[in-house]
Amino acid sequence: MPADTLTDPIHHEAAGLPQLLAILRRLRDPETGCPWDVEQNFATIAPYTIEEAYEVADAIERGAMDELRGELGDLLLQVVFHAQMAEEMGLFNFHDIAAGVAEKMIHRHPHVFGDESRDKSAEQQTRDWEVVKAAERAAKGASGVLDDVAVGLPALLRAQKLQKRAARVGFDWPETTQVLAKMQEEAAELVEAQTDLGPDEIEDEMGDLLFNMANLARHLKVDPEAALRRANAKFTRRFAYIEAALAQQNKAPQDSTLEEMDALWTEAKLREKAR
Repeated sequence: MPADTLTDPIHHEAAGLPQLLAILRRLRDPETGCPWDVEQNFATIAPYTIEEAYEVADAIERGAMDELRGELGDLLLQVVFHAQMAEEMGLFNFHDIAAGVAEKMIHRHPHVFGDESRDKSAEQQTRDWEVVKAAERAAKGASGVLDDVAVGLPALLRAQKLQKRAARVGFDWPETTQVLAKMQEEAAELVEAQTDLGPDEIEDEMGDLLFNMANLARHLKVDPEAALRRANAKFTRRFAYIEAALAQQNKAPQDSTLEEMDALWTEAKLREKAR
């Protein structure tokens, strides 16, 4: 890398990561930076970090590889932003983050970077990974099975992680049919709550049903977040078909009956299946 790039990386596109780190330092400068960036903290930036991670997942889901590079860049920006704020507080810096995760990956892959044999299945490697992670949790003082399942995860994802962690110690239905039976039980309790109980009880029963749905997805080896994203995309496509079909009749959804829209929904569904 040229010497002038090291002294002024901001205006050198070839500087790569040093350029991005320098840009964040400048943006956060109390005297010469951007007022909005200067005012931010970990809590205010965290929602953007989550949003950018989902946008990466969305680009992958849609197969939009032309967008993926930009979305990954936006996610990297979030990491650098948090690192810069941490450095200002004397906590850690970007180098510490990179070094820490590198050490973790080496430690968790002794069959690649150590003396262990690579002659084992992916399933065995997954079990070994969990053993290493359990030891790491114990070293941090996490004694409970569910202690370090992040509270800030999306609720559906956290439900599945809680269930997977409990299953490791034997707290799990052995058969999928038992999970289905439990789901029917929870659905019946929700119907009963809707009839006889108040809003808090209805929300509680709805939560139980959703939690059981996450458990069913785990037993079926389905990612519930991915399944719901897929369902959202399907709903969006079919509703767009309804709007387009109604527009040809100079009508809008609000000017139509449920029966009309439901017929168009069925039509959209049949068209998709015929492809």
